[in-house]
Amino acid sequence: MSGTIENRSWISQFGRWLAELVLVFVGVYAAFWLNNYEQGKEQAKRRDQILAYLEQRLEDGISSAKIDGAKEEKLVAAFKRSLDAGEMPPLHPFAFSTDYNPADIATLLQSGGIELLDVKTLTVLRQLESTVRGDLAAMTHFEKLSDELIAPNLDQDISFFYDPATKKLRKRFEKYPEALELVVKLFHDIEKTQTDLLQQIQAERKRH
Repeated sequence: MSGTIENRSWISQFGRWLAELVLVFVGVYAAFWLNNYEQGKEQAKRRDQILAYLEQRLEDGISSAKIDGAKEEKLVAAFKRSLDAGEMPPLHPFAFSTDYNPADIATLLQSGGIELLDVKTLTVLRQLESTVRGDLAAMTHFEKLSDELIAPNLDQDISFFYDPATKKLRKRFEKYPEALELVVKLFHDIEKTQTDLLQQIQAERKRH
């Protein structure tokens, strides 16, 4: 009889222990699930913040590139018309500036964007960086030539830059029109690549 009572007592204790174990397991699992859920919500919020920031920056950049590109196109067209008409339009120091800053994107990616954004979005982002960096490298080359050849000689007669007999740019300045066209190309590239990225970002925001 006592053995039966002891068995029942042991079974009762085991049952309570098992129930407590189940409760602990359920509690831990629930806490783990809730933590993952909260982390998921936080990541989704962070992703949307990054995408919203990029979307706004791109919209501003596209607008700026269109305006600046159109302005540069007019200047280049006027210079080429004058040159083609046999005139000798003055050369100006080659100075360039843009709102685009690759450091902005690098900072954004380092702050967690690379872990949250879709692979396709990151790919388009890298394409934008690659295209613009290439154009900027060429621009830097022409700026250096301008600083060395044009800026120090602005007080020279026009014949310093042109051959008066042919009214053509002298050899060391013949790349000047190409440099002007490169500015236009850069703005067009910025506009196109930023538009591509904007469309990808808007698509990603819709998916999430």
